[in-house]
Amino acid sequence: MAKEKPRTLSGFMELLPAPQQQMEQLFSILRDTYALYGFTPLDTPVIESSQVLLAKAGGETEKQIYRFLKGDNDLSLRFDLTVPLAKYVALHYADLSFPFRRFQIGKVYRGERPQRGRFRELYQADIDIIGDGKLDIINEAEIPSIIYQTFTRMGLRRFRIQVNNRKILSGFYETLGLSEQAGEIMRIVDKLAKIGAAKVRELLTAPEVGLSETQADAVLAFISIQGSNTQVLSALEDYRGRSSLMDEGLDELNTVVHYLSAFGVPEEHFAVDLTIARGLDYYTGTVYETLMLDHPEIGSICSGGRYDNLAAYYTDKQLPGVGISIGVTRLFYVLNEQGLLNPELPTAPADVLVLPMTEDLAPAITFATQLRQAGIRAQLYTEAKKFKAKMSYADKLRIPFVAFLGEDEVQKQAVSIKNMADGAQETLPAAQAIAHIQAALATCRELPLIREH
Repeated sequence: MAKEKPRTLSGFMELLPAPQQQMEQLFSILRDTYALYGFTPLDTPVIESSQVLLAKAGGETEKQIYRFLKGDNDLSLRFDLTVPLAKYVALHYADLSFPFRRFQIGKVYRGERPQRGRFRELYQADIDIIGDGKLDIINEAEIPSIIYQTFTRMGLRRFRIQVNNRKILSGFYETLGLSEQAGEIMRIVDKLAKIGAAKVRELLTAPEVGLSETQADAVLAFISIQGSNTQVLSALEDYRGRSSLMDEGLDELNTVVHYLSAFGVPEEHFAVDLTIARGLDYYTGTVYETLMLDHPEIGSICSGGRYDNLAAYYTDKQLPGVGISIGVTRLFYVLNEQGLLNPELPTAPADVLVLPMTEDLAPAITFATQLRQAGIRAQLYTEAKKFKAKMSYADKLRIPFVAFLGEDEVQKQAVSIKNMADGAQETLPAAQAIAHIQAALATCRELPLIREH
């Protein structure tokens, strides 16, 4: 019988054990950080009714969705975590406490053309805060601190959280008589960093959008306001009084910036940027994007914003919210490609490889059990291999310690511990050996996931 050649589908990531360990550590940082802020974990089905998933979507999303029939059921793989959240909140409204704060890390599927750094199957990590009728602006001010904590815990130092408010932009376009074109203008302006001012002007004055040269100049002058956060906010005050919507957005942006230091976000990691609009129309207030300063070509590694009604397609209840999303698979790919994943970070599946050297396995089994009771990951190796092969196994997996229990150790009620990094070996009573290993591992666990050059 002919053998089928094993292969991984294009656009799907499949990792070897060591990088998978790094990915798991990234997940752990995300979960631990989100939990610090009172977010509860949530898991929703990967497969949903197509009618549910496409209620708020359509257009390009419908073209990319993985859709199939199973019997009489029209089903689809989820393409993001936001639409399933909307369904979840509408369905379980009576059982939830608001504001409802959830985080979710899960796979989503997009049938787009795979390319460098773009995947058909990818992990997303989302947090959202959902209000019942209203949601206080302070929640929007808290989001940058969550972004800051998340990336600093990873070890990233050179990044900036960019923030804007869509009400400011909508109000400004209103003053120019461009309310009908506001959505399209925002989508074009959002591309400024990628395509440059000249191309933005060309697109704004094209027949499809129809801005005059004077209107295009006014838009480019407005989005070009730069400086410190204080300077940008001061410049925006010159526009106050022209539009009530713009004034409302300016008040919200001032509030967000005002509370940054109290939330522990250093000013060098935060910038008011009037070019940030986010391409999705459902954002209605504060919007965020996060850039790696040494790698602007990567684009935003964390983005999101405020929306006024999460579940309008499923319920009449007003459920405003604010949220952010990290494309974890893409972020991991970029970090690896740029050589930013710390090579010194432990990736072994165990901290200690326990080698029985006597016919009676009980002493080795007992020591492995003691290690695990002390919170140390231990693997018992009992395969009938030569000693050299056993040591090679530990070395290949980068297991930091090997424990030997031969006749001498058993008689002395001790264990011989070998440090695989420097080759040092010593024989200690079991309790001392465990304490010695714990001390060494504590230093390793303090290493950051990301090591910037």
